[in-house]
Amino acid sequence: MPHDTSIQVTDAFRPLSRFFDRVERPEQLFSIALAAMRVLTDPAETGAVTIALPEDVQAEALDVPVAFLQPREWHLRRPLPEHGPLVRAVEAIRAAERPVVVAGGGVLYSDAAAELAAFVEATGIPVGTSQAGGGALVWDHPQYLGGIGATGTAAANAIAAQADVVIGIGTRYSDFTTASRTAFQHPDVTFVNVNVAAFDAYKHGSQLPVVADAREALVALTAALTSDPSYAVDPGYAAEIAQRKQEWDAVVDAAFAPSGLALPGQAEIIGAVQEASDPRDVVIQAAGSLPGDLHKLWRVRDELGYHVEYAFSCMGYEIAGGIGVRRGAPDRDAIVMVGDGSYLMLHTELVTAVAEGIKIVVVLVQNHGYASIGHLSETVGSERYGTRYRYLDETQSFENGDPLPVDLAANARSYGVDVIEVQPGPDAIADLRAAVRQAKANDHTTLVHVNSDPLLYAPEGDGWWDVPVAQTSTLPSTQQARTDYEQQVAHQRPLLG
Repeated sequence: MPHDTSIQVTDAFRPLSRFFDRVERPEQLFSIALAAMRVLTDPAETGAVTIALPEDVQAEALDVPVAFLQPREWHLRRPLPEHGPLVRAVEAIRAAERPVVVAGGGVLYSDAAAELAAFVEATGIPVGTSQAGGGALVWDHPQYLGGIGATGTAAANAIAAQADVVIGIGTRYSDFTTASRTAFQHPDVTFVNVNVAAFDAYKHGSQLPVVADAREALVALTAALTSDPSYAVDPGYAAEIAQRKQEWDAVVDAAFAPSGLALPGQAEIIGAVQEASDPRDVVIQAAGSLPGDLHKLWRVRDELGYHVEYAFSCMGYEIAGGIGVRRGAPDRDAIVMVGDGSYLMLHTELVTAVAEGIKIVVVLVQNHGYASIGHLSETVGSERYGTRYRYLDETQSFENGDPLPVDLAANARSYGVDVIEVQPGPDAIADLRAAVRQAKANDHTTLVHVNSDPLLYAPEGDGWWDVPVAQTSTLPSTQQARTDYEQQVAHQRPLLG
C-alpha cells in the first residue's frame, strides 16, 4: 500500500521468498537465522530465504549466546511413503500396459538417480526428464528417451502421448513438461505422482498421490514390483521403446554433423561443445533457444552434468550460475553456453570470475538478435518483428537496418577474460571444438566466441507450447498460425491442478 510508511525497499523480496524476516533488533538475529535454516533444509518447504539486516542494526554490539555458536547438524527429512498410497500406486503400475516415468529435479535433489535406474531396469519402464531432471539417467541408458514435453524429444513425446499410466517422480509438471497439457493423450491416463510436496503430488487431479521422498519411494516401488510375481513391460512395448530411442539417437547424430557452412547452426555448435567436453563437465544454460535445444540434444553423461535453470527463461543467470557451479564442484569444468541476447543482459559477473580466480568456460553464441523469441514470433505469425540487432532506419524500423557493430569478444577482453574467437567459415565447427578444448586446458576463465545462423533450427521434438495467437490480423501468416493454434488447443487436457 503506497501510504504504508512501514514498507521498505527490501519488502520487494517478500513475494520471491519462501522465508522473509527483518532484524529490527540485534537479538532477533539468532531466532531468525535458525528459522531460515529450518526452511533451507526442509525438502518440501525449501526455497529462497531473505533476511533483511538494516545498516543501523548492523552497527550495534550485542552478546551472542554460546548455544547459538555451537556446531549444529541439520538432517534432511526423508518422508517414507504411506502403506495405502504405495499399495494403490503399485496396483496401478501393475495394471499398466504403456507406463512412462517423468523424472523431475526431485530425483536429483533426493540423490535418487541410482534408485531410478534400478527401478526402470527392473521394470523396463521408459523415462523422460524435465529440464530440472536432466541427469536423472545418463543419455545412453536403454530406458532413457531424453527430455519430455514442449522442448523434449520426439521419442519421449511419442511414448508419452500413448501412456496409460504416468509416473511422475519429483516433478512439478511445469507447462513445458506437460507441453501445455497436451503431452499425455491417452483418454484414460492415470497419474501416479511421487513428490515430497503434497502440492505437486496432487497435480493433474491425481487420485494416486504418494507424498514421500523420491529415493525412499523408488526403493519401495522397486521392492513391491519385483516381488512375486514381478512386473515388467510387455515385450512389444519394450521393442517400441528401443526403436524410438534408436531413431532419436540417429536424429541427434545427424544434427551434430558439421554442415560446412560459414555460419553453423546451433545444433552443430552444441555437438561440437559436447564432443570437446568430458563426461563430468557441467553444462550451464538458462534462457533463449539454447535450453530447448540442449533438452533435446545434449547427451548427459553424469548425474550432475546438466544445470539448466530454465523456468520461463532466466536471462543473465548463466555466467553467475557457472561461477556457482565451479565453486560447488571445483573438480569439474563448468561450461556456460549463452546467447548474445542473454549475455548483453548480464555479463559483468565475468569480472567476479577474474577477480576471484574462478575458472569457467563460456561459449558465447552470437546470432545478432533474439533467436528464441524470433523463432517463437515466427511460429505465431509475427514474422520475427523487433528481434534483430539493427540500426533504426528511415522508416522507423529495426527490421532492415545495418547490423549493430557490437563486439562482444572485445567486451569480454576488457574485463581481463581470455578470449578465443572462432572465425566464420567451413572449418568453424572444428575450430570450435579445438577452442573449447583449449579453454578447458587453461587454468583461468576463457570465453569462446562463435557466430551462428539463427535460421538453422534444431530438429523438432513434436512438443507444443501454448502461446496464444491474435484472433484478428491482416497478416496471412498470423491467420494461419491462429488456425493451427485452435487445432492444438483442442488437444489440451482439462486443468485439474
